[in-house]
Amino acid sequence: MADPRRWHTLAVTQVAAFMSLLDVSIVNVALPSIERGLGASAATVQWVVSGYALTLGLVLVAAGRLGDTVGRRRMFLISLSAFVVTSALTGAAPTTGLLIAARLLQGVAGGMLIPQNSGLIQDLFRGDERGRAFGILGATVGLSTAAGPVVGGLILSAFPGPDGWRWVFYVNVPIGLVALLLAARLVPATTRGSRRGVHLDLVGALLLGGGVLSLLLPLVSAEAGGLARWWPLFVVAGLLLVAFPWWEVRTVGKGRKPLLEPRLVHTPGYLAGSGIALVYFIGSTGIWLVLALFFQDGMGYSPLRSGLAVTPFAIGVAISAAIAGRLVPRVGRWLTVFGLVATIVGLAAAALVLRNVGGDEAAWAVAGPLFLAGIGGGMITSPNMTLTLQNVPVSMAGAAGGALQTAQRIGSAIGTAVLTTVFYRVLTDSGRGYPAAGSDALLCACGLMVLALLMAVTELARRRYPRSGRTIRERMAGRDGG
Repeated sequence: MADPRRWHTLAVTQVAAFMSLLDVSIVNVALPSIERGLGASAATVQWVVSGYALTLGLVLVAAGRLGDTVGRRRMFLISLSAFVVTSALTGAAPTTGLLIAARLLQGVAGGMLIPQNSGLIQDLFRGDERGRAFGILGATVGLSTAAGPVVGGLILSAFPGPDGWRWVFYVNVPIGLVALLLAARLVPATTRGSRRGVHLDLVGALLLGGGVLSLLLPLVSAEAGGLARWWPLFVVAGLLLVAFPWWEVRTVGKGRKPLLEPRLVHTPGYLAGSGIALVYFIGSTGIWLVLALFFQDGMGYSPLRSGLAVTPFAIGVAISAAIAGRLVPRVGRWLTVFGLVATIVGLAAAALVLRNVGGDEAAWAVAGPLFLAGIGGGMITSPNMTLTLQNVPVSMAGAAGGALQTAQRIGSAIGTAVLTTVFYRVLTDSGRGYPAAGSDALLCACGLMVLALLMAVTELARRRYPRSGRTIRERMAGRDGG
C-alpha cells in the first residue's frame, strides 16, 4: 500500500535537494566579495566553488549505497544535519583556508544527501506517480542550477556589507532546520539495515572514489591551470575506473555485496540514460558561467541583473519538467528527443542573439531563446531520470541514483572547463570580443547537445518500445518492487 505521506515527504526532500544543488552555482556571484573580504587571490577563492563540486561528486555512489544498506531515512536525517552544520561553519570561517575546508565538508554532506532523494522516490512511488515525482525532482535540479546566480545576487543586494557574502551560506541554516524538523516527522523508514552488519565494499569505494577524484581534480581547477599541472591524473583515473568494475564483478563472485551492482550495466535503459545525462550536463552546465562572464564582464551588468537575464531558462524548466514527468509513461524516450531538439534550437538562437545584440537590449533579446532552451531542458532531465532508473530494483536504488548523479557531476565539471576554455580562447586569441566569445561557447554547447540527441535516438531505435508488447506505463506499473 502506498504511503499516504509520500507527497509531503517528497516536498521536504526537494527543499533539501534544492539547497544542496543550489550551492553548486550560488557562490559564483559572491566570489569577488569573498576575495575582498578575506584578502585572497582569485585562484584560491575559486576553490570555494571547485572544492564543493569535487567532494560532492566524490561521495555520491557510496552515500547511495549506505542509504540502500542502513536506511534512507537515517541517511537523509544525518546528511541534512551535516549540511546545516557545515553551512554555518562555512559562513563563519575567518580565513580562506578554513573557508575552503568547511566548503569541502559541506560538499561531502551535500553528496550524502542527494542520492537519498532518488532512492526515496523509488521506495515511495509506483507507476505513473513515479514519473510525476521524478518530474518534480527534475524541476528541482534544473531550477537549482539556473536560480543560483539570481538567488546569490538577491542575497548580496540584501546584505551589501563586506561580510554580506557570508549570508550565501547562512541562508541554508534556517531553511535546513525547518526541513530537518519536517523530515523527522514525515520521512518514513522505508528500508532497514542488515542485522548481520553492513558490508560497504571499501575497496570498491576507494577505487571509484580515487577514479572520480583523479578525473575531477584537473577539471575543477582548470581555470587556475589545473589541466596543465594535473593532467597525469587522467591516466590514473582511467586505470582506477577500469579496475573498479573488475573488482565489483569479483566481489559479487565471492558472494558479497558490491558498491555498485555489475548487473546495472544490463538493466534496460540504465547505461544509455547515464550516458545521455553525462553528455547533456557537459553541454548545459558550463553555459551559466559563460553567460555570467558575457553579461557581467562584457555587458557591464551587475550580478543580480546578470542572474535575472538567465531567469527565462529557469522558468522554462519549471514549467516543462513537472508536465514532462506526467507524460513519461505514454511518450517515453521521445520526450528526451523533443527536449534536446528544443534546447539545441534555443541555444543556437541565443548564440545568434549574443553575436548581434549588445548592451541593455541583450538580456531582453535572449529571453525568448533561453525560455525555449529551458522548456527543452525540463523535458530532458526529469524524463531521463525516470527512464534511467525505472527498471532498477529498489534494493539498488540509492547506489544507482548516486551513480547517475555522479555522471551528471562529472559532466558539469567537464562542461564548465570546456566551455570557459572556448570562451576565453575566442576572447583572447582571436580578439573578436565578448559577442563572438559568448556565441561560440553556446554553439559548442549545441554541438554537445547534438551528440546527446544522437545517443537518445539510438536508444529509442534500439529499444523499439512499440514492438515490445508492453508499453512504458505497463513496465513501470508491473515492475517487481521498483
